[in-house]
Amino acid sequence: MSLKDKYAKLIQYAQSSGVQNLAVTEQDNVLYVSGAAAASVKDQIWKIYDEIDPDMRAGDLVLKIDVVAGGEETYEVKAGDNLSKIAAKYPGMTWQKIFEANKDQLKNPDMIHPGQKLRIPL
Repeated sequence: MSLKDKYAKLIQYAQSSGVQNLAVTEQDNVLYVSGAAAASVKDQIWKIYDEIDPDMRAGDLVLKIDVVAGGEETYEVKAGDNLSKIAAKYPGMTWQKIFEANKDQLKNPDMIHPGQKLRIPL
């Protein structure tokens, strides 16, 4: 199994999450993954790595994901969500900031529904 196969889930997530300047190269039995992304995307990439190599003993991956300031992320509302629960998933975020960023589609902060896509300002 190649390292790209071993870390396919991590690479696919990085690609689908819009990691900027994503580079994936293999050299001397080490996979190098670099780019720039929102802090929450970077955190998720590390969680996926932890699933693949929980003890981080393989020593066959180097991750260099820089955190991008500004921008926004899209969050799909799930059953049972409210703006406060969503905000808690993003460090420093408040329900008020999410509401303000989505005033074009939200008239009431208590009225969100599963499947709705909300902008999360970063």
